[in-house]
Amino acid sequence: MKVKREFKNSNKPTETAKRYYISSLQVKPEDFQKAIRSHWSIENKLHWVLDVAFSEDASRKRQGNSAQNFSILKKIALNLLKKDTTTKIGIKSRRLKAAWSNSYLLKILNL
Repeated sequence: MKVKREFKNSNKPTETAKRYYISSLQVKPEDFQKAIRSHWSIENKLHWVLDVAFSEDASRKRQGNSAQNFSILKKIALNLLKKDTTTKIGIKSRRLKAAWSNSYLLKILNL
């Protein structure tokens, strides 16, 4: 499917971009555009949290499967930290709290 998109900015002339997608969805273009935005919204939120809370973009892991393995571990940790609803602090602060407090860490790990 080809999607033509126009970017309008008051300071610049209108820009046009064409993007091509492979999909089995049989929907109207407006609904397809919503699906694309929804996908990227989820993708951006996950990567933003991983970068802010775990400094994933600064990671220098390159050998073998280390980058992929640590990415999986970080996502597991993120899910465990998100499950804690008793503490009204951000994910990065929860991570630090778990590092400083063994009792909080055990609570997060459900042990």
